Formats: sequence, C-alpha cells, structure tokens
Amino acid sequence: MAERYDIVIVGAGPAGLAAAEAALAQKARVAWLDAQATAGGQVWRKDVQYGWPQRAQRVIAKLISHPDITWMPQTQVIAAESSELLLQNQRQGLRIAYGALILATGARELLLPFPGWTLPGVTGAGGLQALAKQGWPLDGRRVVIAGSGPLLFAAAVTARRHGANVLGIYEQAKQTAVHAFARELWRWPGKALQAALLRSQLAGIPYRYGSIVTRALGELALECIEVDGPHGIQRIACDQLAIGHGLVPNVELAHMLGCAMRQEGAHPCVQVDAAQRTSVANIYAAGELCGIGGRDCAWVEGRIAGIAATGGAVGATLLQQRRHARKFAIALREHFKLDPYIHDLAEPDTLICRCEDVPLQALKDYDDARNAKLATRCGMGACQGRVCGTALAELGLFPRSGQRPPLFPARLATLGEFASPSDPEGSIS
Repeated sequence: MAERYDIVIVGAGPAGLAAAEAALAQKARVAWLDAQATAGGQVWRKDVQYGWPQRAQRVIAKLISHPDITWMPQTQVIAAESSELLLQNQRQGLRIAYGALILATGARELLLPFPGWTLPGVTGAGGLQALAKQGWPLDGRRVVIAGSGPLLFAAAVTARRHGANVLGIYEQAKQTAVHAFARELWRWPGKALQAALLRSQLAGIPYRYGSIVTRALGELALECIEVDGPHGIQRIACDQLAIGHGLVPNVELAHMLGCAMRQEGAHPCVQVDAAQRTSVANIYAAGELCGIGGRDCAWVEGRIAGIAATGGAVGATLLQQRRHARKFAIALREHFKLDPYIHDLAEPDTLICRCEDVPLQALKDYDDARNAKLATRCGMGACQGRVCGTALAELGLFPRSGQRPPLFPARLATLGEFASPSDPEGSIS
C-alpha cells in the first residue's frame, strides 16, 4: 500500500527548496525527493571542497531535520498514476501517494552537435561545474569556456576556484547584444551585483563576443579547438572545453502526467496559472520547467506553489516578484538568442546520438522522430533521447516527443514489487 503525504515535491533545487519550506510552514506533511545524493539542485550543488552556498546550506539543514518532511535522495520517479508515484532509489522501488504534487524538476543544458563534440575533454558548461564540485581534477588543466549566457561566468569561476587555467570565455552573442543587456540590469539590482561579483573573480581572463566554437580536434582526447570570431578563425590549444548554449526545461514528468504545455522557442515548458497550478488538478509546477527564468525566479515560484498547494493565500508581493523575475528571463532570452550559424555546424558524419553512434547523415531521409528511431536507434540509448532529441528539436529537424513510462531505466524489481518509504530495512510490502 502506498504511503500518503499531503504534499510531494519532486526536485531539490531552489524551486523545490522554497516549495518545501513554504509547505512546512503551512503544517503539511511533505515527501521531498531528488535524483541527486544531496539537495541543492544544479545551481546549488554541494561542492566536495567548499560545501553549499551559505543561503542554500541554511535552508537545506532546516528542511532535512524537520520532523514533518521525508527527504528521499537518489530517488527517481519511474511512473505515475491516480495520485500515486512509482519511485526507485538505489535499493528498491516504492509507491507514494499525494494530496498535491509540486513539480520542481528544473532544466538541463542544451548541447548542440559540432565536429569533435564527443571527444573526451568536451563537456557542457554546467557539466564542468558539476564535475568540479564532485571532485573531478581540474588543477592545472587548460580550460576554455564557450557558448551563451551568464552560466559561462559561473562555470569559469568554478573552474578557476578548483585550480583550472581558464584561457578565455567565448560568448556567441554579439557585443551590441551583451552591452544592451548589461544596460538593462539596473532594473534588477541583485542580478547586476551578482554579475559584477562574478566578473571581478575572473580578472585577467579574456571575454570575447561574437565567438563560436566550430570544431574540437584531437586523436584520443581534446587537444585544441577552432573558434570563429570577429577576426576570423583562431585555433586554441586546450585540455578541456566547457560549452553550453543555454538551458532546456525538464518537462518529461509533467508531460507524462498530462500537464498542458506551451512553447518557448523550440522547446516545451509547463503552462501554469498565477498560483503555479498546471492544467491537471492538484499538480503544481515551479521554476525552470515553467520556462527558463533563473534561480531567483525559481525560488519565488517555489514559494508560491508551496503556499497554493497547501490551500494558503498567495500574497500580492510574491506575485509581483514573480512578474519582475520573469521579465529578467525574457530580457536574457532576447539578448542571448543563438546565432543560426550554430545550428549549421554539424557535418554529415557528426554524431547526433552519442549513445547509439548515429550520425547526422543517417537521419536526413526521415520526416519524423519515430521512424528515425525505429530505423537508426537514435534516442534509444542511456539518455533516452534527452540529449539528441533536444538537439534535433533545436535544429528544427524533429519536434521533441513526449515521454512514456518508465521515465528512467528501471530495475525489474521496481516494476514488480514496492517497499514502504518508512521502512528503513526496505522490506517488501
């Protein structure tokens, strides 16, 4: 029998943290789960050397020790049906039921194919941050940060903090666009201060506008890259390339639950009302899966969702803060829009699906994702199309299709037997 909670929160980033804090303040009994071993999400991932940021540490410590919350780390949602979730952790499968469900599943990096992007030494910008914070050695390595948006600054700071020799930051947006964005930051003083602080920590590191990495080269691992910038093609010797072209909402669970979507560019995000309600009764969504908005926006939306899901009244101040934060997201999206040139970098033999080694030329004769998948196995590997499917949607080849259960690879035992989350020995009920 499934154990029941007033509120179940999926995701432990800023939106999930804020939702949990708000729900507990309303005296709700909460189950809170995340696929990672520690709370904080991607933006507040715990650093093995430096711990959490102070703000995150204070909230996480309070939540995890609260008597009315069940914290479930390293736990994934496998399937959902009739106000119940089928979960899987490292030991067992289990079912839990909810009165209200808050989705705070965040976002993942947009990784776009170009020649050499599968070489060892090439990662996403956020991927490099995660590796560094988990202890992956960067000391003395020559690192190039490239792609688009403020995440590049954060990745560079993390890399330098962990001993990397950051050779430069290469932003694809033009100088006029970045300067126009900077001139608008007075409307968000906190963001302006954050940007100034990050930039001060990167003193001496070149920052280049209108510069696109077109190729990564190396025999067995990355040895150098080619960058197309205002002064032509430049070749840079390096050990590590961290390249990210923004973020994409993680909507697979929301889609499986039947929540209505809206398009944000080439990618879907969850449609919500002023109280973060989705189109499905008793299901709420907050943060990046509602459209990429950043940490501050996720925090405000998480608070709104936590209050609304417990039947509380959402104050006008919170609603105004959410509107203000979303305006920042719109400005960010407009000024850091990807150059179409990036969409054309992949060559016929460039791998699109890294899991199944499917090159671009193998997909040219298909007009929909299903037929391409059946013929080439594109999207059938370990990531279940999360990387290649998103890239193909961004490139305008195939729209992103919905996810069917199981949401993640599941053990047979998970699908057949379910344990109670309150049973510390994991006995099967």
